[in-house]
Amino acid sequence: MTQQAPDPQAIHPEMQLLMSARKPAPAGQTLEQARAAWAAYSAALSQPHPANMQVHDRTIASGDIDVPVRIYRPEGPDGLRPCIIYMHGGGFMKGDLDSSDTNAWGYAQETGACVVSVDYRLAPEHPHPAALDDCFGVLCWLAAEGGAMGIDTARIAVAGDSAGGSLAAALSLAARDRKGPSIVAQLLIFPCTGTDLRSPSYVEHANAPGLTTSGMEQYYKDYLAGCEDMDDPYARPDRATDFSNLPPAFVHPAEFDPLRDDGRVYASKIALAGGDVGFREAKGMIHGFIRARLAGPAAAAEFQAGCDFLRRYLFA
Repeated sequence: MTQQAPDPQAIHPEMQLLMSARKPAPAGQTLEQARAAWAAYSAALSQPHPANMQVHDRTIASGDIDVPVRIYRPEGPDGLRPCIIYMHGGGFMKGDLDSSDTNAWGYAQETGACVVSVDYRLAPEHPHPAALDDCFGVLCWLAAEGGAMGIDTARIAVAGDSAGGSLAAALSLAARDRKGPSIVAQLLIFPCTGTDLRSPSYVEHANAPGLTTSGMEQYYKDYLAGCEDMDDPYARPDRATDFSNLPPAFVHPAEFDPLRDDGRVYASKIALAGGDVGFREAKGMIHGFIRARLAGPAAAAEFQAGCDFLRRYLFA
């Protein structure tokens, strides 16, 4: 197979918004420059949350770490609401509470659930398992203390895109292996689950807009720095040896994305283990497609598919 970018005519026109907002990385880009570029890209695609939505920032204790989170509560009746723990993308080394704010409030608006967005620690300063530890600590705290902030602790789902999708899958594995807390559903949007970087999609879409194979290789290098077990399923969920007894999953990759096969393979492994899994491939779309949800009906429908899945299990 040869490395090539997708035919521009095949890419859905609503993806032009993403491609226009993202500027080419200069040669020798520093970490600080990469993070600043990601913040600018995210800001160009952001929209403010609805005025009637309650949004506030706080920290949640996780061991010796206070993890920053942003909590979204949509308009509606008082009382306990189910909760979605949301983990942003950014290759494990970029992103914060602002970079995926529009995604996070969108899940709250479209599902009616509270959303807790996690500002987990980033690589390379904090390689695996720091990010997972932060997210698992938030899950444990919400399961134990969430009732005081209006969360139904028996109805907690996890969701994430790209690196956040990897963390959502790892959280589901860890919660099963550690006998809790209970997770009712997992939404994995164009997740990087650890599939071999020589798999077909990494070759076919090596230079795709939105994410490249070389970029993903560098993200893993930074995220897994010092990792003694390269088959650790909490670092690369695809490497798990047991995919049974996991929360119902919805796996949602993009067609023109090096990570396409990560989604295909991961969903297949859950299905082969007898699990409850839904799968949808965003046709004509690129990595990051949910960021275009306010740009047109096709991207909105893709975003809504994930929301419908979450609502089905959170309000069952």
